[in-house]
Amino acid sequence: MQMKVSDQAVQQLRMLIEQSNMQVGDRLPAERKLCEQLGVSRSSLREAIQHLASTGMLLSKAGSGTFLQLLPSAWTNHQIVEPLSNLIDQDPAYRFDVQEARSVLEGGTAWYAAQRATAADLENIRRCYDRIAHYQSIGDDDQASKADAEFHLAIAEASHNLVLIQMMRSLFDLLKYNVVLGRRKVYSESHRFDQLHDQHFQVMDAIERRDPDAARSAVCGHIEFVVQQVRLIDEEEARRQRASRLNRI
Repeated sequence: MQMKVSDQAVQQLRMLIEQSNMQVGDRLPAERKLCEQLGVSRSSLREAIQHLASTGMLLSKAGSGTFLQLLPSAWTNHQIVEPLSNLIDQDPAYRFDVQEARSVLEGGTAWYAAQRATAADLENIRRCYDRIAHYQSIGDDDQASKADAEFHLAIAEASHNLVLIQMMRSLFDLLKYNVVLGRRKVYSESHRFDQLHDQHFQVMDAIERRDPDAARSAVCGHIEFVVQQVRLIDEEEARRQRASRLNRI
């Protein structure tokens, strides 16, 4: 499939920003200069800038110019996560597709992490594990969710597979979004938190013991447990809603 001219302009603009080492808040060159540097028409450039501004990556100010809002390294992540998170909002069942994808991806990262993790990697994984418990104990759900996602990302980084690491990093915000949704349901009851906390420990312990099969089994089992618990909770909520409707009749 041939890339649209405006899409090409977006990619060329990204490369120019990276090569120029621009930072957030910096103003982009004037339109005429950008058109010359990128070799695109003014209309294609404006369409590309308008698209990036609509997603919050660039900020256009009338009479002042266009400014960088997000570094190019975050553009791919933002473009993937925004529409996927919209899908989750529009179709709650879609989160189960996310969990399936996580199981496939994270099963592999855990398997390699158990073989390749360095002492620093293991320390980072344990630090994330401890932070989950800490923030959960003080009732800070936002930070606990972030620590939970960072725990899984730390395992990916310990795999030392650059492609797997990049895939996990690019989906980090979606992973955190998915974790938040799961935590709202599963972590709401203390006994479920204890189960999840133990599952995180089993994953970490298998990696520390250098047992790839156990690590992959533990992380896939953990994700499957979350899926099943969320389904059970959804069913319980649906039953309560039906009972409430019947009582009003």
